[in-house]
Amino acid sequence: MRGMGNMQGMMKQMQKMQKQMAEAQEELGQKHLEGTAGGGMVKVVMTGHKEVVEVVIDPSVVDPEDVEMLQDLVVIATNDALKQVDEITNSTMGQFTKGLNLPGMF
Repeated sequence: MRGMGNMQGMMKQMQKMQKQMAEAQEELGQKHLEGTAGGGMVKVVMTGHKEVVEVVIDPSVVDPEDVEMLQDLVVIATNDALKQVDEITNSTMGQFTKGLNLPGMF
């Protein structure tokens, strides 16, 4: 009989943790992270859910003779933004997985 109380307590803890995780995920979606390339000539802004919301390109890097350089800068800025999203996701969501060995959670 005593084990049932512990089980209920554990379930309550899990539900509380799930609610906190959902709130943290929601907050991540509201955050905007900025990736840059070419000393800020190209800027990519994305949410914590990896949704690109803005791409800003300084007109001075738009060279019809060298479109490849511009494409590279966009890729670099996008990857920079993604890296920042991953870092903030790991630090935000990591608090929930500390001490838990749950492969494939995120």
